[in-house]
Amino acid sequence: MASATCSFVMMAVAGRAVSVELDTFELMLFRSLIGIGIVTGIGGATGQLRGINTQRFHIHLIRNIGHFTGQNLWFFAVAVIPLAQLVALEFTTPLWVALAAPFILGERMTLLRGCAVLLGFIGVLIVARPDAVVLEPGVMAAAACAIGFAISFLATKSLSRTQSATCILFWLTVMQAFFALICAGYDGDITLPSVDILPAVIAVSVTGLLAHFCITRALQIAPASVVAPLDFARLPLIAVVGYVLYAEPFALAILGGGALILGGNAINIIENRRGR
Repeated sequence: MASATCSFVMMAVAGRAVSVELDTFELMLFRSLIGIGIVTGIGGATGQLRGINTQRFHIHLIRNIGHFTGQNLWFFAVAVIPLAQLVALEFTTPLWVALAAPFILGERMTLLRGCAVLLGFIGVLIVARPDAVVLEPGVMAAAACAIGFAISFLATKSLSRTQSATCILFWLTVMQAFFALICAGYDGDITLPSVDILPAVIAVSVTGLLAHFCITRALQIAPASVVAPLDFARLPLIAVVGYVLYAEPFALAILGGGALILGGNAINIIENRRGR
């Protein structure tokens, strides 16, 4: 999850660079096409392609509809609102996951685990300061993407019990390329990335795939209600990146909120170890 966190931060920076030329559907299309090449190439070299199958295809479909919706909203928001605000609003995802996991995945919700999620969410509220948020399209997109990501997260945990990471990533790239081709090409006009932003497009694809691989492996090891809140650590990191690269406001509230987020994660990890 630490690797996934760093990958998501790098993807945000690359995604902002790409947004000057490509819309979100075009970005998702080229990201997915590059991803297909990476997954099949590495899968073929390591002998993992034989693990690709159509078992539980309907769960793959649900996962990728949720992720495609959430990711497009995320890429829209990354270009128009501060990075820390985007991530803070996105971080309602672990709440949805933690609350739904006992019902959908049969995971046990303990008191300490619930307190850990609540502590992390309080940290997010301190950073996001919802009283100061204006309900502009970027803010609403950032808040709505959390629901799509929660659906994807829960479906990934379900798939990880029986499907390999290669199989999950293969259907991720193939399905999302199909969705993006329809959405980007419905008007017959798809913009090709220029030479200037091509490295950023490749970076979006590589970091996105790496993040999904790391999350899939994490979900094979630990419960979804434990894994999801670990992503809270991305908030203070993205706030620093936004300040350094884009001169976005960096308030002391970010440090305080970040401390609560990390505290909640520590409680969650300790509780998970106790439950083993």
